[in-house]
Amino acid sequence: MTGPSATRAAQKARGGQPAPLAQPVQGAQVVGRVALLLRLVGQNSLGASLAEIVRDSGLTRPTVHRLLTSLAAEGLLDHDAVRHTWHYGPEIFVMGTVAAARYPIEELARPSLVRLAEETGESAFLSIRRGAETVCLLREEGSFPIRSFVLYEGVRFPLGVASAGLAILAFLPEAEVDALLADTEAFAARWGGQHSPASIRANLERTRVTGYAVNPGLILEGSWGMGAAIFDRSGRPGWALSLTGIEPRFKPERQKILGQLLLDEASRITQTLQRPPIV
Repeated sequence: MTGPSATRAAQKARGGQPAPLAQPVQGAQVVGRVALLLRLVGQNSLGASLAEIVRDSGLTRPTVHRLLTSLAAEGLLDHDAVRHTWHYGPEIFVMGTVAAARYPIEELARPSLVRLAEETGESAFLSIRRGAETVCLLREEGSFPIRSFVLYEGVRFPLGVASAGLAILAFLPEAEVDALLADTEAFAARWGGQHSPASIRANLERTRVTGYAVNPGLILEGSWGMGAAIFDRSGRPGWALSLTGIEPRFKPERQKILGQLLLDEASRITQTLQRPPIV
């Protein structure tokens, strides 16, 4: 059993005692801050300014500048002195190249993105779940001349925001969904009333019925998206394929066509991922 059915079957409550609280690790705060800054720099392919990083990190300007400078000294970041922006450095490239061999999802997904873009004319994407967020990994442009640029490589959205996050969230265990949507006031304040937990839950129910998620211009008016989850060997949704474009291209009658194409490609990748390893 694969896909949503397998995931729903796996959502049975599990017994067992709660794990003991982890002891604080010396230096963990610094590691957490470094990881946060690296994520923020990677969100924009054009680079991030010091002011933007300070704003989004919540850290003081001297702290951010000190950490960024230290990361640059290690080759993890580069600083563009002309544009005053920060970018990933050569060591990040090396690490990514080495790590890529352990995570072949991009290689598996690329043909599906090409087929989706060619068959629909829309832009096609692969996103991965990272904790409470989705991160866009790959983009394949379609032939339709008018495009949406809400989604691009490196951009992050909370689960439940954007079609990829909706598609993944819909097939997580209910307790996990409840935990992710617990901070209702902060979520709605950041993303607007259209992303209230009640609205998200209604969209999740529709997604469970059809198998694919629809984002009807909730992030940017007129910019629509649709997504379908990809499931790992344990039946959990870990990635999603999505299509984005302008509202007239996502009329109800075409949604069914686009949705089925997304489900077919997501199922193709899921089946490959769930094959037993060759020994």
